[in-house]
Amino acid sequence: MSASTEPPVIMSSSALPSSLPIFPLSGALLLPRGRLPLNIFEPRYLAMVEDALGSGRLIGMVQPSGGENAELLPPVYQIGCAGRITSFTETEDGRFLINLLGLCRFRITEELPVERGYRRAKADWEKFLGDLDQSADPDIDRDRLMQVLRGYFKLQSITADWNAVQSTPNDTLISSLAMICPLAANEKQALLEAPDLHERAELLMALLEMATMPQAEIETAAKH
Repeated sequence: MSASTEPPVIMSSSALPSSLPIFPLSGALLLPRGRLPLNIFEPRYLAMVEDALGSGRLIGMVQPSGGENAELLPPVYQIGCAGRITSFTETEDGRFLINLLGLCRFRITEELPVERGYRRAKADWEKFLGDLDQSADPDIDRDRLMQVLRGYFKLQSITADWNAVQSTPNDTLISSLAMICPLAANEKQALLEAPDLHERAELLMALLEMATMPQAEIETAAKH
């Protein structure tokens, strides 16, 4: 069974809920206007998706703050990003394949009692309401970004359609790169918490430049 829809994007801050389910997933970054595919198979998260589909379609993506561990309820970073389910497929073996569209970041102010096995939290959106504004495309140093990106992709053996990269709007490009590049969980969290798209772009380029530097240069830079 499958269904695919494109519900309207939430544009008004008044439509943001006071609480939402949270999905702790290390290394899985969702940013505003980014798209994140997920393969859902654990019973508690199957229940979470079922409930979200019946109530606003929102899921809060957060990262565990203690790295990889086997805890049922690991501590999480307090800043996450809410995504709306824009497509949904149920497989023959009972998994859900969903796509989330990033809408707005939030701060967890309080965790609520576990419901049907999944976690829920009260959300404070006020600091991040600018995420809902899609009218402005930030000005970034595209020449520097392309230079850094070519070196990083070569090092990581990542292939790219450079014509498509060049034609991608700044906000979409930065969000996509931040989400797909194999960065550490704490680096991804820093990108999520960047105040705006311009600062996120600057941080992303700095991280990619650092990743392509020889170790000797990194050690020298660290001493100064």
